[in-house]
Amino acid sequence: MRTIPQPNKQFIRHIIKHYLKYDKENPFIFISAMLAFLGIAAGVMVLMIAMGIMNGTQKSFTEKLFVMNYPLTILPLAEDSVNDTLINKLSQKFPHLKFSPYYTTQVITKNDGAVQGSLLYGVDADKEGAINNIFHEAKGTQKSKFRVVMGEGLSFEMNARLGDKVTLYFSEQQAIGFGTMPLQKRFVVDGIFKSGLKAYDKAIMYTTLEAFEKLLKREHGNYDGLHVYTEHPLDEIADIKAALPEMVVIEGWWQQNGNFFAAMEMEKKALFLVLLLIILVASLNIISSLLMTVMSRRKEIALMRTLGATKTEIKSIFFRLGLIIGTAGIVAGTLLGSLGIWILKTFDIISMPEDVYGTTKLPVDLTMSDFGFILIGTTIIILLSSLYPAKKASQTDPLTVLRNE
Repeated sequence: MRTIPQPNKQFIRHIIKHYLKYDKENPFIFISAMLAFLGIAAGVMVLMIAMGIMNGTQKSFTEKLFVMNYPLTILPLAEDSVNDTLINKLSQKFPHLKFSPYYTTQVITKNDGAVQGSLLYGVDADKEGAINNIFHEAKGTQKSKFRVVMGEGLSFEMNARLGDKVTLYFSEQQAIGFGTMPLQKRFVVDGIFKSGLKAYDKAIMYTTLEAFEKLLKREHGNYDGLHVYTEHPLDEIADIKAALPEMVVIEGWWQQNGNFFAAMEMEKKALFLVLLLIILVASLNIISSLLMTVMSRRKEIALMRTLGATKTEIKSIFFRLGLIIGTAGIVAGTLLGSLGIWILKTFDIISMPEDVYGTTKLPVDLTMSDFGFILIGTTIIILLSSLYPAKKASQTDPLTVLRNE
């Protein structure tokens, strides 16, 4: 049986070192290789920073939305289907979950000549505070059942400060003489919260369950909905749903804001593919650099072939040259990208309008999965870019080259 000779690794390493050195006779080959190295490094760096910003922004918006969009929400399809009995049943079956029942209605807020439509929630202050940190920090010490905690934006528009009173108009009617007029009641401002999302800060208020029961005649123990806090909503929604009666449904935060997060995820993928083109363009420099090396070293390749070098060894030399240039670019790009992310996290270089984004500091959070995709995509491009020049070099015919040159 004929044995296939193994490639001479020492010979391959020696030739690679020789070809990596600066050649005074062909300086453009070295320059082209450097451009390929810099292009890949820049592409990896930009991809890391861009993916970090996109992921950080998505994570920041998710945290902000969790303030008013709870992990899970249980809603009734019929009256009296979300009640204390259901809450006790769920508490016994899922003792690790936190529950906050609520009433809700739309109101018109009026104060100091300003009028604004708002969404009013009636909650138990202790239970709501246990699952809503923003509310917990904002709630005051007023003992009156007719107290409200409102957003900073609504407080500003209403010119209502802590301790002031605002008038709320409800859709229910009350008898006045021989006619009727909308039900109204003055509430004392007990707290002002700042969620970081201006739309929520201008539209949402909290009051007590007792206020709803007194003014709107809501039956005690029967609620408009139930907010549920769990650290793993995606994993537990099915189990909770199985424990609910027929006339009750459960929704996750991803269902309530599905279009928003789907759009952000699509934008993230599109940005990744577009920025990957930077590395693709840089890989063209690898191809051109290696092809120029092959053309300028035709005599050397032919001579090596006549002295016993195999096609596999020649192919391995130029394939490894491409890998060395590309790998060096990946390493340099990773270091530069990590440095750039650290700078953006440490120093407030880029300032954003807080009323639009909910924060003045640029959120950056590169996940290991995103970094892994960057490495995989870049490595595949480099491997493909190194194959053709290496194959071309191995196909050099030593007899033709030595005869003509």
